[in-house]
Amino acid sequence: MKIGIILATCPGYSETFFNSKIKGLIENGMEVTLFCQKKEENFQLCPIVVAPKVSANPIVMTFYFFKEFLQLLPYLNRVLKFLKLEKKEGTSLIQVVKMLYLNAHLLKSKLDWLHFGFSTMAIGSETVAKSIGTKMAVSLRGFDIAVYPLKHPGCYRRLWRYVDKVHTISDDLLLLAKNHGLPESVIIEKITPAIDINLFQAPPQDFAQTDNYIFVTTGRLHWKKGFIHILEALALLKDKGYNFVYKIIGEGKEYERIAYAAYELGIKDRVLFLGRLSHQEVQATLGEADIYVQYSIQEGFCNSVLEAQAMGKLCVVSDAEGLPENVLHAKTGWVVPKHSPVLLAQRLVEIIELNSDEKLAISRNASRRVREEFNIEKQQKKFVDFIMILTSINNLHWFLF
Repeated sequence: MKIGIILATCPGYSETFFNSKIKGLIENGMEVTLFCQKKEENFQLCPIVVAPKVSANPIVMTFYFFKEFLQLLPYLNRVLKFLKLEKKEGTSLIQVVKMLYLNAHLLKSKLDWLHFGFSTMAIGSETVAKSIGTKMAVSLRGFDIAVYPLKHPGCYRRLWRYVDKVHTISDDLLLLAKNHGLPESVIIEKITPAIDINLFQAPPQDFAQTDNYIFVTTGRLHWKKGFIHILEALALLKDKGYNFVYKIIGEGKEYERIAYAAYELGIKDRVLFLGRLSHQEVQATLGEADIYVQYSIQEGFCNSVLEAQAMGKLCVVSDAEGLPENVLHAKTGWVVPKHSPVLLAQRLVEIIELNSDEKLAISRNASRRVREEFNIEKQQKKFVDFIMILTSINNLHWFLF
């Protein structure tokens, strides 16, 4: 079976979700091709097909355009079907020509499944799968459903008419998708993110009282991660007399804003920006943490929280999207309503004041649950089933009718 996965770029070393998915499909005998904007030489998991080039130079763009259309001539039937479907959708001629060019690499492919790794990637390519006679799947992730449709209402109306199967990483994201028009008739499968549990072993935990607590968050420096609210909560802890260091793993464009907030709140000397770290460095930093905090405003699921739980860390998260499924409140960690630094500060104090046995119980529950429910092997099997089950249903339907 031939599977095409569409992403903007090749998965990086740390992107375990897509890397493990591709590895799992290949290990189960499937041919996987990655379609993306450019080829990365260090990505060797599967063949890569690069999207047609786009240039701001009109002369160069004209050359690209005619070259691509000449290469599409052997696929004229697919092109005509694509044009017919787009005409039915009421797409303007200029837009159809543009879409035909941008989708040329997909129209020339021979696949059994076309899987868009993000639903936003399918916008403008909704009719491609039907044009080439294959099935289409899309994955729902945090930004796709929680943010993008707010800026672009109705952006998925066409997609819902053509998609064959939808993958969601959490129940909450699925609910949002249904609020944005996903019909009940579409087949849906929930497959959560997973981690390599061998990389994040739980060391012996020491929950003895300390005079200086270490809080840690991993995530890019972006408003969605809720760093300002975390800093506001920690400022309240400082006012209560608690000593702490807050370590932030990650980099991003909002570093100055977050750093200035720490300065304004009077805790600049207690906040350490560690930047981007290797897996080993992340492990070492998590190993030092007393409490891991992920107080996001928007979060699809969050692998970093899984990693922290796997290591037996006490985790506090917001109730954004998939986080309440990631952490079970008062069982494997704690969930605090987002946008409320006061409530977050109160919860942090309560956790600090718990006795060692109570902390150890939460720690063990969290580590055990991640190892049992969120390991890569289990995720890989679910992705194979995701592809195979619907294919089997379609084959049976064809045989019977």
